[in-house]
Amino acid sequence: MAYFRDADEVYAYIGRLFEELAEDDELAPKFRQANTIVQYRYRDPESQITVKLIDGEDGQVDCGETALEPEVVMTMEADTAHRFWLGKVNVTVALARGQMKARGPVAKILKLVPLVKPVFPRYRSILERAGRGDLLEAS
Repeated sequence: MAYFRDADEVYAYIGRLFEELAEDDELAPKFRQANTIVQYRYRDPESQITVKLIDGEDGQVDCGETALEPEVVMTMEADTAHRFWLGKVNVTVALARGQMKARGPVAKILKLVPLVKPVFPRYRSILERAGRGDLLEAS
């Protein structure tokens, strides 16, 4: 059974995480050094989040439809994204196993991977604040 009932739940938790990161005075400038627009396309439930990471510009996070043109597209099940933000998925291994698929300059995304570790507790906090302790025990 999927962790999320619908796209709105994906946006409420994973989308909210991206929005908080875009506003983070310390982390946002580091992520923007990727100089790209990344679109995360999720299955089960169908949803997408597009994130503008351009150095020197304000961050932008679009949940659902967007006018942004992604340079990098990451495709995966929403469950995989959820487990990733809990710190339970290694991107390199997931790409090798086909659990995540990437189109575009993947090197730009891999550059961001070392920055995400401090983000894991923030995702847990979003779930806790929403009263979704049931989602914290993802395997």
